[in-house]
Amino acid sequence: MELLERFLKYVKIPTMSSEESNTIPSTIKQFDLASVLVDDLKELGLENIKLTDKCIVYAFLPSNANSKKNIGFIAHMDTSPEASDTFIKPNIINNYDGKTIKLANGVTINPIEFPSLNSQIGHTLITTDGNTLLGADDKAGIAEIMDMLKYFKDNPDILHHNICIAFTPDEEVGEGTTSFDLKEFNADFAYTVDGGKFDEFSYECFNAASASIKITGVGIHPGEAKDKMVNAARIGIEFDTLLPANKRPEYTNKYEGFNHLTSINGNEVETTLSYILRNHDSDELKKQKNEFKAIVELLKTKYPKAKINLEIKDSYTNMKYDILKHPEVIDLAINFYS
Repeated sequence: MELLERFLKYVKIPTMSSEESNTIPSTIKQFDLASVLVDDLKELGLENIKLTDKCIVYAFLPSNANSKKNIGFIAHMDTSPEASDTFIKPNIINNYDGKTIKLANGVTINPIEFPSLNSQIGHTLITTDGNTLLGADDKAGIAEIMDMLKYFKDNPDILHHNICIAFTPDEEVGEGTTSFDLKEFNADFAYTVDGGKFDEFSYECFNAASASIKITGVGIHPGEAKDKMVNAARIGIEFDTLLPANKRPEYTNKYEGFNHLTSINGNEVETTLSYILRNHDSDELKKQKNEFKAIVELLKTKYPKAKINLEIKDSYTNMKYDILKHPEVIDLAINFYS
């Protein structure tokens, strides 16, 4: 199976994760892709293939050079809950000509808004048809890892170390490593294949947290509302406006932290706001959390009849400080491209 064929096969399998779920994985349909990957790994002749009850796929390709070094490769199976993953129809553009790409529903992808398209002229592009998410994040990574394994299978004269494989669920909702078994994975070090440019390598990430604000107001018929109604939806809007506007992701870049409002749902009686908080600096992330807490306390004082509950959860930390303890992992990746 060629790389493109494999990728198209994977993206057509719905695997959206869910931020509202309390299960692992967050959606049962992620097992559909996991089962396909197990079959494909068997076909490629890998060993120790295992699909756990938490929807993590592990596999192992022994070294053909008597190596004792175990190198891992990781990719995630789920897709973002922010767009539909149902009835995905990939749009394949051969020999891209550099012009605006027109999709369904008036959706366009143009080189002015996305200047990286200018470097793709003459290449084959794959996009969504405009109705759904494509799911290249991170089924492209999965397909690439599978293609690497196929390459080693087809070219036994190419020497390689022991290769440890892991495909995980729920990365898009910050729960991808919740049930990850390092002993089962058994890698000395590992690389995640996920996004970025072809020659781009990252060894740091944000510190991440999520925040949920649930507001319960006082519902009164509008004809009798004077001095009685406490509108939860308006308090929610006020909460968001009190957060620093310059910390919204549309105004931040590179190492600047942000608070991203991912959803607001409800009515005058009950409203819930959901955020993700990101910062490369852990102390700065603490300041962002404290801003949330301070605003909640302010609104509680201003609206004593309302109930305002804030829940903040840490998702993951910046991997940079652990990676820098092992600079050889960085050197190996950089030397590969040089």
